[in-house]
Amino acid sequence: MKNTIAKENDTKFEILPILKERYSPRTFSKTPLSEVELRSLFEAGRWASSSYNQQPWRIIWGIKGNKTYDRIFSCLSEFNQSWASNAPVLLLNGFKKTTDKGEENFLALHDLGLFMGNVSAQAQHLGIALHQMAGVNFEKAKKEFNFPKDYHVATAVAIGHYGGNIEDLPKDLRDQEDPINRTRMMQQEFTFNGDYFNEPELDSSERGLNSSKEQIMKKINN
Repeated sequence: MKNTIAKENDTKFEILPILKERYSPRTFSKTPLSEVELRSLFEAGRWASSSYNQQPWRIIWGIKGNKTYDRIFSCLSEFNQSWASNAPVLLLNGFKKTTDKGEENFLALHDLGLFMGNVSAQAQHLGIALHQMAGVNFEKAKKEFNFPKDYHVATAVAIGHYGGNIEDLPKDLRDQEDPINRTRMMQQEFTFNGDYFNEPELDSSERGLNSSKEQIMKKINN
């Protein structure tokens, strides 16, 4: 099912359509997700790169109507519970904090992010939306799902097809649901061909942004 709600953002350089169109809704179509669709998302994540191929991610998933879904929901923050019941599927994302040698794996959270990057791209390709959440009672989730001591529960994810009724949201969240309201930092604010410099030195005005793009394209074309 193609996403017919999200509008393409005004990207400064050409990127893949699935990246332009992606956004994180809090309402979803009533169309259920099948386990086969979920397995397609997990398969995409399975092939993400990870440090020394240790694949530290661990995923708990539940489809609405079953007990696992309710258990995940109970671990969400009160704010996220105010809307997450709109989602046909909920995930909890954890990772193993140690390497196979028992040493601290500083890159495990990074690798979980790569996993979810693959999942997000595959989902968008299938017309499926994700909303990732930091609002999780991590200790409760770890205990609820019997994670060993050397694991950490990092995030939760609401999943469903794009669509849904904005009236299903609390009033204070409805304006945020319009994907046209998305904003992003400009490249010049986070990429540096040399030393990092302080944010006050950056020119984020429209004139500055246009000038920055012109300078980059001139350099590339030369």
